[in-house]
Amino acid sequence: MMINNNKNHPLEFKILPIDDLRSAIEFLKHFSNEYITVNQPISIYTQLASVYKHIGAGGTVMRPTQIGPAIMFNNIQNYPKGRILIGMLASRQRVSHLLGISSQKLAKHLANAKHHLKPTITIKNKQAPCQEIIYNANEPNFDLHKILPIPTNTKQDAGPFLCMGLVLGSDPDDKRNIDVTIHRLCVQGKDELSIFFAPNRHIDIFRKKAEIVNKQLPVSVNIGLDPAIYISSSFEAPTTPLGFNELYIAGGLRNKPIELTECVSIPQYCIAKAEIVIEGNILPNKRMVEDKNTNTGKAMPEFLGYIGEANNSLPILKVTAITTRKNPILQTLIGPGEEHVNLAGLPTEASIYIALKNSLPELIQNVYAHSAGGGKLLVILQVKKNTIADDGNVKQAAINTLAVYRELKNIIIVDEDVDIFDTNDVLWAMQTRYQGNVDTIFIPNIPGHILDPSQSPEYNPNLSVKGNTCKSIFDCTVPWKLKDKFVRAQFEKVDPKLWINNTI
Repeated sequence: MMINNNKNHPLEFKILPIDDLRSAIEFLKHFSNEYITVNQPISIYTQLASVYKHIGAGGTVMRPTQIGPAIMFNNIQNYPKGRILIGMLASRQRVSHLLGISSQKLAKHLANAKHHLKPTITIKNKQAPCQEIIYNANEPNFDLHKILPIPTNTKQDAGPFLCMGLVLGSDPDDKRNIDVTIHRLCVQGKDELSIFFAPNRHIDIFRKKAEIVNKQLPVSVNIGLDPAIYISSSFEAPTTPLGFNELYIAGGLRNKPIELTECVSIPQYCIAKAEIVIEGNILPNKRMVEDKNTNTGKAMPEFLGYIGEANNSLPILKVTAITTRKNPILQTLIGPGEEHVNLAGLPTEASIYIALKNSLPELIQNVYAHSAGGGKLLVILQVKKNTIADDGNVKQAAINTLAVYRELKNIIIVDEDVDIFDTNDVLWAMQTRYQGNVDTIFIPNIPGHILDPSQSPEYNPNLSVKGNTCKSIFDCTVPWKLKDKFVRAQFEKVDPKLWINNTI
């Protein structure tokens, strides 16, 4: 481990000995209460998710819950060789450990990696750990259910879901354009998965291009990865436009390229150091009901805390092979939890920070995608007013933010003396530096996030279609001319550890 001294990097961060999931786990073992193993038998049908809901999910999960350690379950019922890791990214502090920088600087660190990209490299198949064991789908006993211990989170779920499956696909018009994103994948049969695409996802654009000419889209589903890969994959347009390979950002975070290798059964690449790779083709002009095996009408718990509705027409991923490392780790998460907050929220923070540093560089101080919005719906902006013009510029910053991330719903703006990561401090600013009829801006009836259940004409008759929402900006900053009347009580700077070291 060493400190980065490259003058091209504005932030000081640690270059860590992490290049896959296993090295990340080994690194976490140096910290107390960040990673534990459990050897007691556990079922993948609702039990595993329910246990972690209490121990470490956090986020938007119904209480009681808490932020806790990542857990490796080593004794999976009916899977003597299976093991499951959950919660690897379910703590902002744990993510900061894994990326080698303080939790308050994560957004700036990701923004910096976006400016210091490292292109991927390709290694030979025989060098790729992800292909130590190979299961071909044309073998008579091939069955997804039997090979991988894929959890079902609740009794209402449409089936077992891969929640940390990073899908890698290429533009059929230009194979050099590669995209990676996490999508909802439900096991529907021994060699079939349904795949849900939120609107405007790039791999879905690739799929539609292939479908127009009645061609399959070959993709790899990569599971069990270096945390830097998962986080980087969650960047979205306009920060990462169509064809932008987010793995380059992961390389920037690690200061070395991410390694790919060729798949064994399809003309596509996969992540060489993945624990598990599912290879297959998205079929053209074929669809599937998501809950065809359960008829519950539900999909799975989503990031906002509700169980999503089952989709009645999803593309089908036909599996051609599964490759794994020896003794592979199946990595998963609970949909509504702190892990999703960090996966989605950190790239959101970085994208907004990049845009505001370009447009209002002296004003913006930091960005936080709050866990109450699942990392997507609620953002806190920290600003520093330097002139009277900044009374207007803070509102412009919020409008620019909405342009960067269209799924965002609410923005709270606070001054530089407010800790944006402390919800009580943010709410204090709202109570003492905000007047509802003066400091609120409403932007009605524009697209939001499709999974927000309040976004429907039934809830709000002023919405023209389902999926639209009313967006709000809460300016909780002190007017420039009144700053001297809103100075917080100042105390002497001391080192409290000289008096009460054991409690701090």
